[in-house]
Amino acid sequence: MSLEASTAASTTKSQPIPGVAADPSISSPTHTTPDPEALWHRWQALKPTQPGLRAREAAEQLGVSEAELLACHPQSRRLSEDWGALIADLRAVGPVMALTRNHAVVIEKTGPVEEVSIYPEHGMGQVVGEAIDLRLFLRHWQSGFALREPTDSGTRESLQFFDGRGTAVHKIYRVKATDASAWEALIARHCWPQAPALQVAPAPPPTPQRPDHEIDIEALRTAWEAMRNTHDFFGLLRRFQVERRQALRLVGSDLARRVAPTCYRTLFERVREHAMPVMLFVGSPGCIQIHTGPIQRLKTVGPWYNILDPDFNLHLWMDGVAESWLVRKPTDQGVVTSLECYDDAGELLLQCFGKRKGAESESPQWRALLDEITAPGWLR
Repeated sequence: MSLEASTAASTTKSQPIPGVAADPSISSPTHTTPDPEALWHRWQALKPTQPGLRAREAAEQLGVSEAELLACHPQSRRLSEDWGALIADLRAVGPVMALTRNHAVVIEKTGPVEEVSIYPEHGMGQVVGEAIDLRLFLRHWQSGFALREPTDSGTRESLQFFDGRGTAVHKIYRVKATDASAWEALIARHCWPQAPALQVAPAPPPTPQRPDHEIDIEALRTAWEAMRNTHDFFGLLRRFQVERRQALRLVGSDLARRVAPTCYRTLFERVREHAMPVMLFVGSPGCIQIHTGPIQRLKTVGPWYNILDPDFNLHLWMDGVAESWLVRKPTDQGVVTSLECYDDAGELLLQCFGKRKGAESESPQWRALLDEITAPGWLR
């Protein structure tokens, strides 16, 4: 199983995948930071009562953020905040394991950090490579730590990054093939000599959804049909001030149709059966991580549905998926079809696409497979 997936899922909701609005927690007032020594002792007292408890779940039970929990760890060092330079320097360390998660889905990919592009004026960046493929929303990255922690199998080392609420946005783990000297040099170069106090903001209240009757549904549909790129979708949501899942519900069943929540299972099984390469997108408040390639080994462990392939793991908390949607977006290369999974609050958890790169059109086999397994009356 994953470094992050545990037998009991966290119910803490992270924020929707970025793309519509900036993180409001960045400018929110901070709450009172707990005493690090007292928090550390509370954490250590909790561990024996729940063996295998992950930091994310421990933080929830202790009433703090995960960032605050790491800040109290004696073997954590605060990272300076030049995130773009740090990510670029990872190219020198060799293979690592990159992990991104929301509260219901975890994705892990092992390989080298290859091409890195940072756009400081936009607070964004990307990592593009055969193994590690990331879209970085660096304006949401507010704190980071280099951590050494003992485990039953030895010392585990990682770089962990958090948003303004103290929610993890991305993690990088050292693996056996990582260049130890380059890893240590990177940490020395990017750690604060004397770290400032950690600032964590409480989550703001959710923004109320606009009533359906205030939305020009005909204009929304017209704009949807006029999309030329899948990225136009974010602008469409902003333009009509409509929540993502609300847009799917209103636009019409030929463009977006609700299907069985467990449809992802059938999709993964058929993709494996046909050796069909896919693109799987998992997002946190500050990062989207992408797997491109086949799916091989599927396994259910407790409440988790898993892909357990060499150098690629995906763990999905089945109870977290409340809705799944078949979505069609027009582009200059033709219609792009996806399966999207949401939780009960409307947070996007997972997107599944057929493999396509650049100006390539969608595979007819992918489209036919999605149409088949989402046909009314077929789903089990």
